Formats: sequence, C-alpha cells, structure tokens
Amino acid sequence: MLIDSNAYIGHWPFLRLTHNTPETLLGRMKEFGTDASVISNLNGIFYKNTQHANEELWEAIRSKKIYTDRFIPFAVINPVYGGWRDDLEQCTTRMGMKGVRLYPQYHGYEIATPSCVELVKRCRDKGVPVAFCLRMVDSRTSSWMDLDKEWTLKDIVPIVKAVPDAKYLVVNVANSMALNTEDMDLFRKADLLIDSSGRNITNWVDLFKSFGTGKFCFGTHAPILDYFSGLLRIESLRPTEADEKTKEQLRSGNIKKLLGI
Repeated sequence: MLIDSNAYIGHWPFLRLTHNTPETLLGRMKEFGTDASVISNLNGIFYKNTQHANEELWEAIRSKKIYTDRFIPFAVINPVYGGWRDDLEQCTTRMGMKGVRLYPQYHGYEIATPSCVELVKRCRDKGVPVAFCLRMVDSRTSSWMDLDKEWTLKDIVPIVKAVPDAKYLVVNVANSMALNTEDMDLFRKADLLIDSSGRNITNWVDLFKSFGTGKFCFGTHAPILDYFSGLLRIESLRPTEADEKTKEQLRSGNIKKLLGI
C-alpha cells in the first residue's frame, strides 16, 4: 500500500501549478500507484480566514465518492485568528478532517506562542496530528513578497518541547536536520514523522541510525514538487539499507499508525 502524507489542492500566488485539483491530483496518484493522499488546501495559507479554504476542501472531497475514499483531509488553522477554536471543532467533527496543518511563518506568529501551544494540545486531546512544513517553495526563486527565511528541523523543537505527547508530521525537510543530543532524544521519543519529499532525505543509513526507521514516511509535496522524487528515495533503497518490511513502513505503515487508520 502507498499513502502520500504531503499533497495539496489549491493555488500558489507566485507559481503556476498543474495537477492542483482533486481530479488531476487523483490522476497523478493513479499514475504512480498511490492508494491515498493526505491533502490540504493551499489557499488556506493566504486567505485571511483559513476556514474558507477548509470549507472549499471539504466540499471538493464530498463532490465524488472516489475522493472520500482516496483523500485524507487536513485543515489549515491559524491560532492567532479569532474563532480558531470553533474552526478546529468544525473541521475535526462536522467535516471529519484527520489532522491540522499550521503555518507560523505565513500567519505571523512564533511556533511556541500560547495560542499555538493551546491548539496543539487540543489536537493532542483529539488524537489528530499537527503538520509543519519547513519549506513551501525554494526561496531562491520565489517572489519578493514571499518568505525569505526557510526553516530547519531545529525550528520545530520549541513546540515539541512544549507538547511532547502530541502527534507531529514534519514535511519537506529541505535544510539542516542537525540537532543536539537533547533535541535528538526529544524527537526520538516523540510521536513524529518526517516525509520523504525534502531534498535532505537522502542518506537513509545515517537517518535510520539517528532517528529510527519508524520516523519516516512517503510524501510528495505535490503539486509544488515533482511527484516521483519522494517515492524514488524509498524505492531505490538497497537491500543492505532497508528490507521489504522497512520499505512497507515507509510506504504506508508509519503514516497509518500516526493517523490511526
């Protein structure tokens, strides 16, 4: 089984995207043999009211039964926007969304600000994971209106320290994964996954030694990145690097455990 942990529908203001609708994304999934995808709506990063993007996603998935069978929706929540508590409740109950994506850089707050910590604790209590993306697009080629600072893995440390018993998904790790001994121990103990879409997910032997095989999963960051690289990083593993059981963990086993499916 193959589950993509990191995909989107919607638009990016500074980049022309293709395969960014439910229909075209599903076409890519069929092309590469992906059984299900965790998806969110890119529009939620830029709408003042992120709930409008969540409603768009919910309506799109409900429009065809095959979408409800193949897509696993994550809500975009902004914890410094009024009404976010109601938004979270609506998304996780009425809409049945299976996780939350947070964008502190785009929505203008520190990752360990009290409202963000409260949101993550509420997600913990609901048993749903919280996803953070370390890089949406390459800042070297982005618009001057976009972010000029990309995150590294250590930028996630403050929220994991604040709520160590929550579930976390960290995607598109394109920069440094260096952590000190204390923080590495924190990550090993956390219920946390890192997807395979980031350019730094290459030396699997060292990654498995540092984090363990249970800390990684397949992800594409589609349609912003190409669909195949995240999968190729897993399928190209040599038998000396990963046996078939480990590969199956990466393809779907680890993300299924995180999502409780």
